[in-house]
Amino acid sequence: MSLQGKAAVITGSTSGIGLAIAEALAAAGANVLVNGLVASPADDEAIADSLARKHGVKAIFHGADMRQPAQIAAMIDQAVETFGSVDILVNNAGIQHTAPTEEFPLEQWDAIIAINLSAAFHASRAALPHMQRRGWGRIINTASVHGLVASVHKAAYVAAKHGLVGLTKVIALENADKGVTCNAICPGWVDTPLIQQQIKDLATRENISLDEGRRRLVGAKQPSQSFVQPEQIGALAVFLCSEAASQLTGAALPIDGGWTAQ
Repeated sequence: MSLQGKAAVITGSTSGIGLAIAEALAAAGANVLVNGLVASPADDEAIADSLARKHGVKAIFHGADMRQPAQIAAMIDQAVETFGSVDILVNNAGIQHTAPTEEFPLEQWDAIIAINLSAAFHASRAALPHMQRRGWGRIINTASVHGLVASVHKAAYVAAKHGLVGLTKVIALENADKGVTCNAICPGWVDTPLIQQQIKDLATRENISLDEGRRRLVGAKQPSQSFVQPEQIGALAVFLCSEAASQLTGAALPIDGGWTAQ
């Protein structure tokens, strides 16, 4: 399918799931704004330049801090100024911290809620009027299986992702007759830097090898015994932008190797 002429904003898209979604949307012809915090501005610009050269689209970088509503609004404004519209918004930025609830650091709670949940509200609030005026839009929220089920030591993450699924449903209902859909993708274990850190933490805690840590992490929850690949999530995002998905809205779609089927 073609997204030629569409403009997409993907938050948290300098690596992992977000970058895979940016790649998939650009490959389908969409102009893309990538966002994230990496080592240097040169690295950021290199990601956008690579997408533009590889896929023959326009691509820019914006370093909005997802904890700052004013910066998020400025990011949406920049996309409209550069591309003429924002047709697709992918709220993907996210962070993680694990600890028992009674020991959970307050600053980590605040940061996770801000980046994983509030940022999606602020970006959607800024982008929706542009989509509504054009009578076409797609909002895709990267939630998690933890938007559907819980795990121990993840109070902030589970609360944020459950909230994101709820926000998805509200936006879908409010825009069901406006040509704008809103859906949540709910991945299980995905082979990304965020998960690699959890594997390292598990291996250290249990005094086991990284390979054994990887096997235990996936095997404990995911019946497929395999990681979801970021490219598979990118392909699902492209489908959600297609005409075939125009009546698919308000859904929380697991892509989790059977995790939530148990």
